[in-house]
Amino acid sequence: MPRPFKIPQSVLVVIHTPALDVLLIKRADADDFWQSVTGSKDRLDESFAETARREVFEETGIDCAPGSSLAHQLHDWQLENVYEIYPRWLHRYAPGVMHNTEHLFGLQVPAGTPVRLSPHEHTDFQWLPYEVAAEACFSPSNAEACLLLPRFLQKQSQP
Repeated sequence: MPRPFKIPQSVLVVIHTPALDVLLIKRADADDFWQSVTGSKDRLDESFAETARREVFEETGIDCAPGSSLAHQLHDWQLENVYEIYPRWLHRYAPGVMHNTEHLFGLQVPAGTPVRLSPHEHTDFQWLPYEVAAEACFSPSNAEACLLLPRFLQKQSQP
């Protein structure tokens, strides 16, 4: 049975430690493409927060679902990027779909948080200082999100 087309609405979740080390994961389907957690909505009525929690767990094994110890560490940055879908992945979308809307989140985890990759999606991971992580990201929007991390943490800490 053919796979349904992807919904062109996705999340980007920058997972980081209090020291601003960022988790990057290496895509299995693209040579040397490092990224934060990304993923599309499974259904149109799935909220971006639900998508973020689901994708984080599927791709890293980190649980930030309601009731988990990290539930309150997932922060909606209230920022979206609209970008042209990379040609190599256009076949995953309905004919004529050329752009994706990406909603950004941050997830703070303790240093040493274990990571369990989904082997069909990712082959390796690394924790890098946020500036170094930005340089390693293949996606410009992901690189920009890494560089915005200190600003969003400062906003979160303000009353």
